Amino acid sequence: MPLCQHLQAIETVAPVPANPVGTECLALGDTWVHLRVRQDCGHVGCCDSSKNKHATHHFQATQHPVVISAEPGEQWAWCYMDSQMGGY
Repeated sequence: MPLCQHLQAIETVAPVPANPVGTECLALGDTWVHLRVRQDCGHVGCCDSSKNKHATHHFQATQHPVVISAEPGEQWAWCYMDSQMGGY
């Protein structure tokens, strides 16, 4: 299956912050399972396995479609609009 237009449009993957934190979770006094980095704006949000699902909520609010995993050793991107995963 060819990559969707959103994943194809990523020319350079935005780097994961040196010490990524889920600031929205911290503000609520909550923790997270995994973090995702938005490729349009750099927003760091928690994954859907986390209680608050901030990465998905950010997509719903902004329509910024692509995130990458902030987990060490993982190199994949996810497009929310097309429900498609790709490597980088």
